[in-house]
Amino acid sequence: MPLLAATSEEGGGSFLVTPNVGLMIWTLLAFGITLWILWKLAFPRIGEALDRRQRVIEESIDTAERTKAEADELLQEYRERLKEAREQADEIVARARKAGDNLESESKVDALRQREELMEQTKRDIEAETRRAIQEIRNEVADLTVLATEKVTRKTLTDDDQRRLVEEALGELDFDQLSGDARRN
Repeated sequence: MPLLAATSEEGGGSFLVTPNVGLMIWTLLAFGITLWILWKLAFPRIGEALDRRQRVIEESIDTAERTKAEADELLQEYRERLKEAREQADEIVARARKAGDNLESESKVDALRQREELMEQTKRDIEAETRRAIQEIRNEVADLTVLATEKVTRKTLTDDDQRRLVEEALGELDFDQLSGDARRN
């Protein structure tokens, strides 16, 4: 402690706090040399490293912007395709509904047409059956007339007599009324 006390008595403080011209020159000279060495060796490398880093960052930003632009384009394209797909799906559903409606109406028309054809065929069959039945009745009446005449007259008739007698008997019967009654039923 005596040394510390001696220095405080002589200068009244620390030698670092007291300005000394020689120390200031050596400090400025050391600072200048250090600055010059840094300027020649370190600063260019630091500058190059900062420039490289700046280029890498700019390239990364450009890449990110391009990627974002591509992603936006892909998203827009995806939305357009999705919209087109929805429109196509709606169109397909509309066509299917229309086809179903057409098929239903065609089925109804076909069913009505088949029913009409069946009704017409049934009417033709009934008329044909009625004509056949009337013809059978005529034949039966003719046979009965010939038999009755033979029994009444007790003689056999000739073919001409039989024909004349059958025609007279059939002329007296109203077969149109029979066929009309059959049509009404």
